Amino acid sequence: MFRALFLSCLWICLAATAAMAQDPVQVDPKHNKVEVDNDQVRVLRFHLGPKESTPMHEHPAMVLVALTNGHTKVTSGDGTVRESTRKAGEVVYRPAIKHAVENLSNEEYEMIEIELKATAAGSKR
Repeated sequence: MFRALFLSCLWICLAATAAMAQDPVQVDPKHNKVEVDNDQVRVLRFHLGPKESTPMHEHPAMVLVALTNGHTKVTSGDGTVRESTRKAGEVVYRPAIKHAVENLSNEEYEMIEIELKATAAGSKR
């Protein structure tokens, strides 16, 4: 009986941990839409309404293109919290990250996220 209870609790904890660090489209389809997905990149359209937030999720290395101005609070997987401000048209490279995002603004925030796939680095032109 104790062993079955322990294994059940362990399975629930592992499932909860996996759910906390997942693909943004799977975890939060309301805010993430796949625009392009091939063997080189996956392109997401990210849209966050005023004061909305995302659950914890992960991205590989990527290039961000801000479509609107944005002011967000970013909570990393290790609990580090920082504020970020983006200007429409700004382009930024970001290494792989686990995070949750909160829109601190009263305005819509939208960006394109170009996730880089490992195969892209080794491919020939």
